[in-house]
Amino acid sequence: MSADEIAYLLPEEPLPIRLMNTIWADRHGRHDDLGTVRGLEEWLGRSGIPAESTVDSADLAAFRRLRDALRRVAAHVTADERPVAASATKDLDTAIAELNSVAVARTPLLVRRGADLALEWTTSAQGASHALSVLGLAAARLFTEDAEALRACYGPGCVLYFGKDHPRRGWCSPGCSNRARAARHYERHRSAKSS
Repeated sequence: MSADEIAYLLPEEPLPIRLMNTIWADRHGRHDDLGTVRGLEEWLGRSGIPAESTVDSADLAAFRRLRDALRRVAAHVTADERPVAASATKDLDTAIAELNSVAVARTPLLVRRGADLALEWTTSAQGASHALSVLGLAAARLFTEDAEALRACYGPGCVLYFGKDHPRRGWCSPGCSNRARAARHYERHRSAKSS
């Protein structure tokens, strides 16, 4: 499964989940879409996040730190103990501090949109820092207001997270669902033959 296939399979996931899922696995191993500055630029473009300027290696490092922090907090929220999905940030408090460091740059303002009033989050951050603050705030909301819907995919070899948007949804994608069914079928028949 390529990065484009993952973006295609999970296009409706919230931005923080899409950032967490820039680490993905297939039969060839574990992959990282944010391995280069170009990878970050492509991910920002696919995600519809305007970086408003060019990104550099410092921005890449900041996005990777945030992603790692999000994966650690998501593992805590979902009770995810998959070794293959483990985050490099082992300490939950460190992960929360990283998330808060990027989310604090946002301020709510009441704005008028035609005849309606809305709450608009603004920031003084520019460029990639603006994108980080957008992601930080969205992640804070995900882990608090929408935490009950966040799930870890337990498909064979999968390292992705997803938002459970339907009561019967148990996997990140139909592919993981099919692999899990096939693995259960194989295990049942293997156990029956050895009995």
